[in-house]
Amino acid sequence: MNKLSPGLVRSVLITAPLIILATIVYGSVSLLVSLFDKSGDRQMIVARAWARMLLRIGGVRTTVEGLEKIDPRGSYVFASNHASYMDTPVVLGLIPVQFRFLAKEDLFRIPFLGTHLRSAGHIPVPKQDARAAVRLMNESARIIRERKISMLVFPEGGRTDDGNLQRFREGAANIAIKAGVPIVPITLEGTRSVLPMHSVHVRSGRVRLKISDPIPTDGLTPHDREALTDQVRLKIVELLG
Repeated sequence: MNKLSPGLVRSVLITAPLIILATIVYGSVSLLVSLFDKSGDRQMIVARAWARMLLRIGGVRTTVEGLEKIDPRGSYVFASNHASYMDTPVVLGLIPVQFRFLAKEDLFRIPFLGTHLRSAGHIPVPKQDARAAVRLMNESARIIRERKISMLVFPEGGRTDDGNLQRFREGAANIAIKAGVPIVPITLEGTRSVLPMHSVHVRSGRVRLKISDPIPTDGLTPHDREALTDQVRLKIVELLG
């Protein structure tokens, strides 16, 4: 019988229960706040506190580069590589802007979590529905324009199985163009080691977030989305080294 590593034992006996407890506590606070704040802005403050607590509990040490390149009061579409379920908490905890994110529709069906996501204003991504995808992009752009907030998008469409960067979909570029806001390539390094694919156990480790220069979309039309997507992917490849 194989012996469990000390790190896995710690994760099972200490880290996992604390993460569950923190999620329940902060989730309850978020739902309570939603009764008085329909904008979702205060829920994002709670979510950011939850994310930072999650990183502390997991022993995840973080560094961020390029934070000076963005205006905390500005509106952007952040386009990031996607290697782990830990990616969203890291971005939540490290980038101090009001943003919402696109999430798989399945997450909105999870009890408690789905209620929080909807009440906070996050947007479910439909599966294999072209018309719904168009409505999704239009709605996302409208929210960014009217609310003056930002959006987090993972252009790969899902986590990478092998750690390599996948093909980018054009949704992030399309949303940025329609909203008339800059698109910001960002990269996350180390999240795959902290929370591997098909694992539920958070491991201690170091994570680095890099923020690239915002790419303006002034004067662009939806016909430019392919070229913009290629530009964003190239920049992320460069950041990943």
